[in-house]
Amino acid sequence: MTHVFHRNPRAELPVAARGEGPYIYDTSGKQYLDASGGAAVSCLGHSNSSVAKAMKQQIDGISFSHSGFFTNQPMEDLADFLVKRAPANLDRVYFVSGGSEAVEAALKLARQYFLEKGETSRTRFISRRQSYHGNTIGALAAGGNQWRREPYAPLLMSVPLISPCYEYREKKNGETEWDFGQRVAGELETALLDTGPENVCAFICEPVVGATMGAVPAVKGYFKRIREICDQYGVLFIADEVMCGMGRTGSLYAVEQEDVAPDILVTAKGLGAGYQPIGAMLVSEGIFTTIVNGSGFFQHGHTYMGHPVACAAALAVQHYIEDNDLLSSVRHRGAQLAEALTSRLGNNPFVGDIRGRGLFQGIELVADRMTKEPLDPSLKIHAKIKSAAMAAGLMCYPMGGTIDGQRGDHILLAPPFIINDGHIEEIVDKLGTVIDEIVGSLPSSRA
Repeated sequence: MTHVFHRNPRAELPVAARGEGPYIYDTSGKQYLDASGGAAVSCLGHSNSSVAKAMKQQIDGISFSHSGFFTNQPMEDLADFLVKRAPANLDRVYFVSGGSEAVEAALKLARQYFLEKGETSRTRFISRRQSYHGNTIGALAAGGNQWRREPYAPLLMSVPLISPCYEYREKKNGETEWDFGQRVAGELETALLDTGPENVCAFICEPVVGATMGAVPAVKGYFKRIREICDQYGVLFIADEVMCGMGRTGSLYAVEQEDVAPDILVTAKGLGAGYQPIGAMLVSEGIFTTIVNGSGFFQHGHTYMGHPVACAAALAVQHYIEDNDLLSSVRHRGAQLAEALTSRLGNNPFVGDIRGRGLFQGIELVADRMTKEPLDPSLKIHAKIKSAAMAAGLMCYPMGGTIDGQRGDHILLAPPFIINDGHIEEIVDKLGTVIDEIVGSLPSSRA
């Protein structure tokens, strides 16, 4: 009997009792390798003593001070840390409690920025199909996750959706990688002209698409063209790094690898590594100055923004990552994981694509590798894989609706940055066995 309203009330969940490194243990003593970091959150694994020490020291000082009355030193220090390492034009940080809150703040700020400039007709946003930006009303509207949007569609603002940079499925035969990227990036200009550029605040997208499509990076040159189009029409570019940022793809900010800078960047998850709920919105000096020299006040806020303990935890997480050169480890272990997945699953007739960056890897399952025909959605293969993996002591992040919200299955992997050779072997061995078990009884596709 539970009085908790769980996200899936019908599920019978094990009780997490403790964590140690990349493992979680339930109350029966069963061990689970956290190969998804929960939802790409636990980048340092569990029970990091230096983070716990920083949190305790802050609690011993002061555990909460409302940001309407005080600043606090952990918030100031964390902002300094993030800005010092951010793309050059990002100069101010607004702290919240998670990814959806960060996206809501970004959408509101984009609107207020143009109000302050006198461009009052700018009320619209443009996003991409199969994107995900959060579950609050504004963030949900800005995303392209059809399954999550559907029940609430009448409540959501209208947001034009362009194609994702989804090379595996959307690059045409005979089309070069470059031409493909330029073509799908060009859809932004078409959407702007259809909507009226004077009506658009911003374009928002994930540098590497996470939950909805499974670790899909853009091709080279795509984001440079996106940046050019935004600049041409005076539209802001919002980079959603809630899942792919904070070192997950091998650089602190995922967009660094695209050689462009957004006007607004949102992050969460790996920022605090799950030790405390925290998210952040980084904004350009130009946007900040426009607000300061205009109304002087951002008309938005939350009770727990800039929470001292959350900021102290996040700062300790980021220092630990930097002091131990874990970004190098992400790049090394990411390449090692991708190679091991390819070796184990590359010839599996039901594995269509293995992709990703760093320790952010995705596996797309198909019914037929030659035609890329997806598995029958009614089979709910993703759900069966999650259940079987948990039974085997492996946490992974499978999802359905990869292609259009209905069809397609993928598995997302986002293990902690601290994994070693043995952990990679365990991930690949257990996941490979589970995939063989679940899809092995299906009629074989053509290899």
